[in-house]
Amino acid sequence: MKALSPVSEIRLPAITTATPLSIELMDASYHFRDLKHLLGAADISKAGERIAGLAAQDEVEREAARKLLSSLTLQQLYDMPLLDNRGKIDAIMQVNYDIDLTKFSDISALTLGELKNHLLASNGEEIRAVGQAMTGVMVSALAKLLDVHELILLAKRLKKSASAKARTRVGLSGTLSSRLQPNHPTDNLSGMTLLAYTGFSMGAGDALLGLNPAIDTVENISATLHHLDKIRRETGAPTQICVLSHIKTQLACLEQGAPVEIMFQSLAGTESTLTGEFDVTVELLDRAYNTMREQGPLIAEGAENMMYFETGQGSELTYNKHEGIDMATCEALCYGLARRYSPFMVNNVTGFIGPETHVDNFEMTYSCLQDHFMGKMMGLPMGMAPCFTLHSQITAEGQQMATELLTAAGANFFMDVYLGNDRMLAYFDTSGHDDQTMREIYDLEPAPEYLQWALSRGIFARDDDGQLQRGPNWGKPEQFCQSELDYQRLLESVPAAYGFDNAGPRPADEVTRTLRSNQAIAREAIYADLDRDLLAAIGPQRWLTTEATDKHEHLSNPELGSHLSAESLASLTAENSDVQIVISDGLSAEAVHHNIPQLIPVLQDGLASRDYNVGMTTIVPYGRVKLCEPVGEALNTRLIILLIGERPGGDAQASRSLSAYFAYQVTGEEQAEAAAFSGNPDIRWEYTVISNIYGGGLPPLEAGSVIAEKAMQILGFGAAGNRLEARLKQSAA
Repeated sequence: MKALSPVSEIRLPAITTATPLSIELMDASYHFRDLKHLLGAADISKAGERIAGLAAQDEVEREAARKLLSSLTLQQLYDMPLLDNRGKIDAIMQVNYDIDLTKFSDISALTLGELKNHLLASNGEEIRAVGQAMTGVMVSALAKLLDVHELILLAKRLKKSASAKARTRVGLSGTLSSRLQPNHPTDNLSGMTLLAYTGFSMGAGDALLGLNPAIDTVENISATLHHLDKIRRETGAPTQICVLSHIKTQLACLEQGAPVEIMFQSLAGTESTLTGEFDVTVELLDRAYNTMREQGPLIAEGAENMMYFETGQGSELTYNKHEGIDMATCEALCYGLARRYSPFMVNNVTGFIGPETHVDNFEMTYSCLQDHFMGKMMGLPMGMAPCFTLHSQITAEGQQMATELLTAAGANFFMDVYLGNDRMLAYFDTSGHDDQTMREIYDLEPAPEYLQWALSRGIFARDDDGQLQRGPNWGKPEQFCQSELDYQRLLESVPAAYGFDNAGPRPADEVTRTLRSNQAIAREAIYADLDRDLLAAIGPQRWLTTEATDKHEHLSNPELGSHLSAESLASLTAENSDVQIVISDGLSAEAVHHNIPQLIPVLQDGLASRDYNVGMTTIVPYGRVKLCEPVGEALNTRLIILLIGERPGGDAQASRSLSAYFAYQVTGEEQAEAAAFSGNPDIRWEYTVISNIYGGGLPPLEAGSVIAEKAMQILGFGAAGNRLEARLKQSAA
C-alpha cells in the first residue's frame, strides 16, 4: 500500500469569481450562470436535479449545454474549481486535484470533445493514464458527453486495469465477482450463517463476505466480525470479511484485536455532507488507511488493497448539502476521494435512496452507467449495485436491464442479497441468482482463487470442453451444515425465506411468485395514511403538519418533510423539556399502526421512572428524520425521539417496520466537545438510531424499553451517535 501524500501539498488553482458561460445554438442564446449550472444542465433530467433546480429546461437547452461543455479545454475546467457555499475549495475538491500533473500537461489544451475522440480511439492503458490526470469534475463533464454505447465501451476497455487484490484478486478480465451480503434485521448470527452458506453454495462472495449491521456498537461489530471470520475459516472459502459499520467503530474494533480485514466507509462528494452527516473527515480516512497499512490483518497474506467505499448518486442532494453541484459530479468527486486510498472495492448503490434522486428505471440505469464509467476512468475497482426501493417507480425488470448493461460494461462485481431482498435495509439489490445468470450469459468466472475452492466443493465443475458449469452442489446451502437438524434450525432464523429451490441459475417459479407478491403488498403500504382514531388511544397528543401537503410531494421531495409548515411552527413555543416524542408515518403509516399502541406505554413508563420532563406526544404526517431539528429548536427540547415508519421491505410483515431516531441537541461545553470529536465546528445535533422495530425484528413491547434505556444513556452522558459510543466504552473501561 502506497504512502499518502500530504493534503496540504496538493497544488490548487487560484480561486476566481464564477464565470458566466454562453453559447449560440440555432439562432438562440443559452446562458449558464457558472460551471455548476452548466454541468447540471448537460446531464439527463433526473429527479434530484429537478429538485435542486439544476436540470435543463428542455432537450434543446441540454444539447446547448453539452455543446458548450465539449468546447471547454481541460485547462479551463482545471481553472474553475467548484466552490462550496462559503466560496472555498473544500477538502474533497482539494483531494481531487491530486492528479498526474505530467500527463495533465500533455492533454490540458484538448477540448473535452477532442478528449472524447482521443479516448474512443485509445486502448485501456492510455484511457487509464488520462484518467489519472483528471479531477472528478473533468470526468463528470466527459461522462455527460457520452452516449450509452460509449459509456459501456470505454468502461469495458478499463476492466483489466482496475483489478485489486486482498485474499482474492477481483476485476480480472473474464471474471465477475460478488459481495455476499447476509444482512439480518436483528443481527442474528444464525440468520447470517444460513445466508452466508446460501451465497457460498451459489459461488457468491469471492469479492467479500460483508454485512451491514443493524446495531453499530463496538461490542456488536466485534462479535459479528469474529463470527464472519469463523464462517470463512470453517467453510474454507478464500475471501475477505468486513462489517460495514462506521469507520470509527471499525478502528476501535481493530484496536481490540477484531479481524477487520477490509476497512469500510460510505463517502460523499461534498465536505459538508461527509463531515456534517457522515461524521467523517479526510484526516480520519487518512488515519484509517494508515492504520490498515500498518496493522491490517491481511498484510501478512500479501494484500495490496484493504479499503472499501460505498457511494451512489444523491446523498448530498438528500441532505441538501450538495453545494449547488449536480449528483453525477458529486459522485465523481467521491471517486476522486476514494482514489487517494487505492481501495480493494468501490460499490455504487445509485437507486438506494429513493424517488427524490432517481424516480424511474431510466434515471437509475443511465446514472449507474455514468457512475461505473466515471469510477473506472479514475482507476477504481468498481462494483455495481443497481437497486431500488418500493417508494420509487423503479422495478425489478428495470433493475435487471441495468444489471445486463453493467455486466456488458465490465463491472467488477455485483451484490449477492438472497433473492435480492435485503431483510435489514429494506431495499432490493442483485442476488446470487443474478450473479450466476450474468456469468452464464457472458461466459464469466469467479475470482481464480475462489474458483479453485468452489470446484473442489462441487459447487462448480468443468465439462469435457473445459467450460465452467454449475456443479452438483450448486445452490445447496445444507452442504455446509453438520446435519439436517442444524440446517433446519438455521432456516428458522431467516425472515422472508421464500424457498431455496432453483431452476438452473434462477430461483424456482414458486419462489419468485411468492417474492413478487410480497413486494406488491409491501409497496401498497407506502400509500396508507395515518389513522387518527387508532392513534387517539395512546393518550394526549398534538398534531402538526410539514411543508409537504400531500403524499406525492412527501415522496418526491424529502426537504419538504424536514420542515414544519409555517402555521405549525408558529403554534410552538419553548417548553424546555428533557424529552419530546414525535411520531410520523415517514414511508409507512402501517409501521405506526402496528407498533405504536404497544410501544408508547412502555416507553412513557420508562421515561417516567427517571422523572424526565416529557413534552406532549406530537404526531406529524409526511415527516422525515431531519424534522427532529426544527421541532426540537422550537420547543427547546434536549432530546427528540422520532418514531417513524421505515421504507417497506420485501415482505408484507416488513412493511410494518418502525425506526426510533434520537436527536440530541448539543449546547455550551457539549457543543465544543462534539465539534472536536466530529471535526464539524457547526454541529448542533447528534443522532442515534434503533431500527427494524416490528414483529419480525425487535418486537414493539421490547423496543419500548430499549428506546427508554437508550434515551437515559444519551441524557446521562450528554452525547449521542459515535460520541456516545466512545463515552460508553470509556465508562466500561
